[in-house]
Amino acid sequence: MKSAAILLSVALLIFSVPIFMVFGLGSATVAIWSLKLPWSTLIQVSFGSMTKHVLIAVPLFIFAGMVMLRGGAAARLVRFATTLVGHWPGGLGIAMILAMGFFAAFCGSILAAITAVGTIMIPQMVDQGYPKPFVIVLAASAAFLEALIPPSNAAILFSALTDVPVSRTFAAGFVPGVVLIVLLGAVVTWKCRHLKNPTKATASERLAALWAAIPGLFTPVIILGGIYAGLLTPSESAAVAGIWAILIGMLIYRELTFRGIVSALYETARITAVIFAIIAMATFLSVVLTYSQTPQRIIAFFTEMEGTPLTFWLSVAVICLILGTFVEIVPVFYLTVPIFAALALSLNQDILHLYVVFVAFAGIGMITPPVCVGVYTAAGVAKESPEKTFREVPLFVCVGIVFGLLMIFMPAAATWLPGILN
Repeated sequence: MKSAAILLSVALLIFSVPIFMVFGLGSATVAIWSLKLPWSTLIQVSFGSMTKHVLIAVPLFIFAGMVMLRGGAAARLVRFATTLVGHWPGGLGIAMILAMGFFAAFCGSILAAITAVGTIMIPQMVDQGYPKPFVIVLAASAAFLEALIPPSNAAILFSALTDVPVSRTFAAGFVPGVVLIVLLGAVVTWKCRHLKNPTKATASERLAALWAAIPGLFTPVIILGGIYAGLLTPSESAAVAGIWAILIGMLIYRELTFRGIVSALYETARITAVIFAIIAMATFLSVVLTYSQTPQRIIAFFTEMEGTPLTFWLSVAVICLILGTFVEIVPVFYLTVPIFAALALSLNQDILHLYVVFVAFAGIGMITPPVCVGVYTAAGVAKESPEKTFREVPLFVCVGIVFGLLMIFMPAAATWLPGILN
């Protein structure tokens, strides 16, 4: 029966059935027919996985980002980043990376970041002579900062799976996010060093751009300040961020309309439904793994083989790299994190280190075919065929692998800031 379930899952993937259905049908088949579990057990565990309090923050952060997009904050953040570094070699590319980093600090959605920043920056960069395929893959790669720069939905999901406080997981991603910004900036500077750049902004233009961007830049202060001051839970800070986004969009920038709020709610519901459908169905798989004692057997096997911490980290890197190429990052979380976390603890490795390494390698799938959801989204924004961009993917895959290896051999990047805040 287990072999039949695996064949069923593979067949569903081949026929492009949504990933949550692949998890649900394959795992339910094993749970009911092989393990003899009642439907009620699967439904109860699935419902419990979706109703964890920490997950309330996921749709709230997505909503805040969507409102920021429609209320004018995103455009002002892009303008501010452009006035800072637009005149550097490859300056517009660096500006897009910085804008993605700024937007990631209150967005909670990788695809929203690509849409918000890419809509503004991609046409501008193409007009300045930047190759469109390069710009598209750069936008998809830079948007991955959302998984690291707090607040991050990836951090929230990881905390829900491992019971690590969200505040610590948020802090773990900040320094690695800065490292990734530096790596991407170096690649853009080298690749686009011969392109013509805009005229350097004057001091008054920079001050004007900063003044206009301050309400948006203040959003991470509200979110993270409330959490680390002990005044707000992550869910409460996400709700406050959403209210703040509405206020600045309607009262300060005066670009947010009632129709914009409705549109933001619709997009939030759509994205949240996808995430929670995957969580619900992936829980079926966790039930199968628990009842079959798969994690315990893997730990025992790894211990008997006298696996070292380095072997463990390299195994995590390879597995996440392969799975991330074919499966989106959320289902990869629910497929592997419980097992990886148990192995990490058995080897006395820090769980926060696991979060950063895991995200680094699984996130490369954002730009690698056949899934490459980041590239498809950025190509849609640029109105370009995704297939024409794939020649630029290997360069950024190499950047992602270098970043992941740096995180493996630099655990302090993930643990230093949480240690200080703790």
